[in-house]
This record gives sequence, C-alpha cells and structure tokens, in this order.
Amino acid sequence: MHPMLNIAVRAARAAGNIIVRNMDRLDRLNIVSKKNNDFVTEVDHKAEAAIIDTIRQSYPDHSFFAEESGHSDNQSAFQWIIDPLDGTTNFLHGFPQFAVSIALRAKGRLEVAVVYDPVSQELFTAVRGEGAQLNDKKIRVSGLRGLDGALLATGFPYTDQSYLDTYLETLKALMAPAAGIRRPGSAALDLAWTAAGRVDGFWEFNLNTWDIAAGVLLVREAGGIVSDLTGGEDYLNNGDIIAAGPKVFPAMLKTIHPIVKGSDYLKR
Repeated sequence: MHPMLNIAVRAARAAGNIIVRNMDRLDRLNIVSKKNNDFVTEVDHKAEAAIIDTIRQSYPDHSFFAEESGHSDNQSAFQWIIDPLDGTTNFLHGFPQFAVSIALRAKGRLEVAVVYDPVSQELFTAVRGEGAQLNDKKIRVSGLRGLDGALLATGFPYTDQSYLDTYLETLKALMAPAAGIRRPGSAALDLAWTAAGRVDGFWEFNLNTWDIAAGVLLVREAGGIVSDLTGGEDYLNNGDIIAAGPKVFPAMLKTIHPIVKGSDYLKR
C-alpha cells in the first residue's frame, strides 16, 4: 500500500472507532450549532484530533485543512483535507449514513483519498494514477449510457436557502428522465458510491472542500468525470459539483448548466 494512503487509512479507522463508540450515547453528547442546520459535536472534535495526531506521527511537517480546526499555518506542499464526520446530522439521529473523509493534496493536486463508513466498515481508497478500491477490490463508475434509467444522488440546500429555487429546478429537470433520486445525507459517501457504480451520478450546490476532496479523487480514479455546475474545474473552491460516469456526466451537465446559468446563483 502507498505509505501515505496507509497512514490515511489508519487515521480514518481511528476516527471511525471514536464515532462508533459514541453511537449509543447520542442523548449525552455536547452539541453546538455552528450556523443554521449545521451542527458540531464533541465526537467531531475527538475524531478530527485522532486523525491529525495519527498523521502527525508520520508526517509532522505536513499541513492540515480540517472542518473543525481550519487551516494550519504550515506552508508545506503537502496538505491533508479532513472531514472527521461527514453527515453529523444523520449521526445525531442514529441514521447510519455518515463517513470519515481524508484527502491529501500535494502541490495543489489530489494524491490520496480515503472515505470510511464506520458502520458498514466499507473503506473506499484511491491513489492518483492507481485506481480506486473498496475494501481492496477495484471499483469502477457506472457504465450506464445516459440519464434514462439512472439512479442519481444529491444533497438539498440546508444552511443557505437563498438558492433553493434554482436547486429545485435542477431536481425537477433530472427527475423526469432518471429512474430515481436519493438524498442520503453525506456528500463523501455519495461520491464514494458514485465511484463504486452504486449510483450513476451525483450533484450538489455549495459544499465545502473537505466534503468532496476525497470523493473527487475516488470518482476520477474509478473512471468518472467531475466538474462544477458549469463544466469548469473550480469545484474544490466554489463547492458546486457534478460527478458521474463518462456517459451520464454529459447529460447531467447539459441539464444543469442552463438552469444555473439563467439564475443568479453563479453571481453569489
């Protein structure tokens, strides 16, 4: 195993153990609302600390960009992008759809990715140029040839409702040709499942870098295509994302792009 991937897996499992140990004490957790419908718990903080501590033991000079602790001041070319618990709201309700997400960006390029579901113990991993795996078995995106019969995943606006109408237009436009649309509640797992071909495509607005960095590399290494809502490459910065297999992606982009282009969303 790639040495940095090995450390990322170790860190993800350490965080996952903390999350699982706290699943039976949800009523006793300290919960803070960061903003509307965006929560953080002591579990998020403990899981993030475990990830950073694990990585620092092997790479003390690397920098971090983590959901709860933010940017480290280190100017290293190696930056670990961390979401210790993607799907906190699900976790707080005992809804078993959440994950640990860890990515390594080196000199501006995603190199290593781990998305770990601690409930199912499914471990999605990728190294740039070496493909993507689920529990050490190769995975590929769906080979579906278009939106007809597609199963798509998405995420609803939950903290910022200002673009809800635009999002609903994209939802309505994709509902007609697709076989179904799912909203499980963890972008990291949505992207991992896209990489594994469980869903044929995924789109969402206004995510954070730590929500999608690992999933982006998984999809790419599994043979998929990723862009922002206009077909551009700025998704890690603007948080807007479309990810799908090579035949489904153009159809999704063709549907979504005119809607967001004709709205005020891109002017935000």
